Amino acid sequence: MRRFRHFSDANTQTTEVNMSPLIDIVFILLIFFVVTTVFIDDPGVEVKMPKAASAQEIEKNAILLAVTKQGEVFYGGRNIGVEGVHSLVSSMLSEDESLPVVIQGDSEASHGMIMRVTDAAQIGGAKSIYSATAK
Repeated sequence: MRRFRHFSDANTQTTEVNMSPLIDIVFILLIFFVVTTVFIDDPGVEVKMPKAASAQEIEKNAILLAVTKQGEVFYGGRNIGVEGVHSLVSSMLSEDESLPVVIQGDSEASHGMIMRVTDAAQIGGAKSIYSATAK
């Protein structure tokens, strides 16, 4: 006598992939990249910066000021003028004294205006002031 075994769907085991550890790892990586990212404030205006062979990159946050060819000074999309540089720099440095000031001067801006902004930043307490250049 032959015996036949009947396989039914009730005895079949399904294999499921547990997605919880994968989702946890993705969230941990996302948090890591958000925490380690350096955010730089954009001055909010497009300037044509001069080129320099000795240019170096700054690896940390900075106070970015833009000087246009018309002599306007911008920070964060607002025209603050030379008069606003002193108070802006002093208030930003009260939070972090090591912040450098980077002046993005247009290649057609007057040297006198860029020097006035540099002087105002020094009076505001800036210990390091840099001029931004194009690569």
